[in-house]
Amino acid sequence: MNSENFTLSERLVSASYVRQACQARRGHEQLIRQLLEQVRPRGKCPEEGWSESTLELFLNELAVMDSNNFLGNCGVGEREGRVASAIVARRHYRLIHGIGRSGDIAAVQPKAAGSSLLNKLTNSLVLDILKISGVRSVKSCFVVPMATGMSLTLCFLTLRHRRHNARYIIWPRIDQKSCFKAMITAGFIPVVVENRLEGDELRTDVEEAERKILELGAENVLCVHSTTSCFAPRTPDRLEELAKMCAKWNIPHIVNNAYGVQSSKCMHLIQEVSIIHMHMPRSYFMFSFHGQGARVGRIDAFVQSLDKNFMVPVGSAVIAGFDPAFVQEISQTYPGRASASPSLDLFITLVTLGASGYKKLLSDRKEIYAFLGEELKKLASAHGERLLHTPHNPISYAVSLDGLQTNRDKAVTELGAMLFTRQVSGARVVPLDKEQTIGGHTFRGFMSHSEAYPCPYLNAAAAVGITRQDVALCMKRLDKCLKILRKDAKCDDTGTNAQTATASHRE
Repeated sequence: MNSENFTLSERLVSASYVRQACQARRGHEQLIRQLLEQVRPRGKCPEEGWSESTLELFLNELAVMDSNNFLGNCGVGEREGRVASAIVARRHYRLIHGIGRSGDIAAVQPKAAGSSLLNKLTNSLVLDILKISGVRSVKSCFVVPMATGMSLTLCFLTLRHRRHNARYIIWPRIDQKSCFKAMITAGFIPVVVENRLEGDELRTDVEEAERKILELGAENVLCVHSTTSCFAPRTPDRLEELAKMCAKWNIPHIVNNAYGVQSSKCMHLIQEVSIIHMHMPRSYFMFSFHGQGARVGRIDAFVQSLDKNFMVPVGSAVIAGFDPAFVQEISQTYPGRASASPSLDLFITLVTLGASGYKKLLSDRKEIYAFLGEELKKLASAHGERLLHTPHNPISYAVSLDGLQTNRDKAVTELGAMLFTRQVSGARVVPLDKEQTIGGHTFRGFMSHSEAYPCPYLNAAAAVGITRQDVALCMKRLDKCLKILRKDAKCDDTGTNAQTATASHRE
């Protein structure tokens, strides 16, 4: 209610009670005003999270700014925010029109001032969070209602307008289907660069990537498509060296930072390369390494998943970069309007957590990552295996499964099935001999990021939101599964009835 309505209420309820209610209302409005004031020029996320009552009050006020919620609105078009189900309307807080216009996903929608304001606010808040998480030099970003793979495709399609003759994308191998399909869907030819084995780790072969550029011709290469977040024993790509190579050959560089926001190390790799926009042709940018002298490098955009980094439903990403003009160009490549649901979900999450809440999640994750490593090392030792040495991977670990490979041919894949039936989700069991064909390209040793990794292994990751209880329960169930498989192997060796061994799997 406004001040006039509060005054009228004093005719019906004690004036002192109404004044108290008015003061409480002003407390909510103060938080909303602070948020709107901070959007320009800094775009700050509230330090402390909001209560549900403040958040719902604001969302309801945004909703009444959209034309479908105007009293007496008369819609005679084909898209008037009509919703058949009241449940659906409530699920979306009656913010039905979506975001953007037919020519630009970031444009303000005339029929939806509230939804447009929500979109602008969300983009500003997530930009602040990217800075808090480590990429202090990022200049622009926007939420897109597509998962990471399709968001990468959008970036590649945007680069096509600048590099008309380019057909190839240089891609240090990472065994994740959507990364590869993103390039094929955009109509380009992925050029796979196999990783180099260094100890237990799989690291970027920068020399081979440059050799591919020389072989194909720099003008025929659309971009280098690198990766930060990945499953051990693969490590984040050598972004500094790749960025310098891209600057040298004037080739764009797109970074898949799928779940890297939660890792200070992954974000630091990106922060090391920041744009100094020079007075040169738009197709060329120079980058400097903060605090590292006058070296140059290049990153044009980096893409991250919202569900993996911010714990919202699957199906959206944020595209960010150091040059606002290029980020805007990507947003304008998106055809048509878009769902406001991802922006709504992210806005609710960030305002509920506040900057301090999100920083605590990042701190907790890093602590549990160390705890997970300790527990996996102890468990591996107890079963005659070892925790692979992958110090450059800041999110996940890998444990060798040499003993299972030796004991029985399919024991490694059986472990994966056993963990899944015991409700251990996210763990990946990687055998040696798997092949996978995607878009006509056959990957040998698929899932291991290498044609010939030395041993089978199991992955486990410490992602944002994980708890110590998750780790403890996983260790307990993993230990039990390994004991069952070892017992089964002994039964097979001694000729014990196979039915007895199979029954033990169901325990």
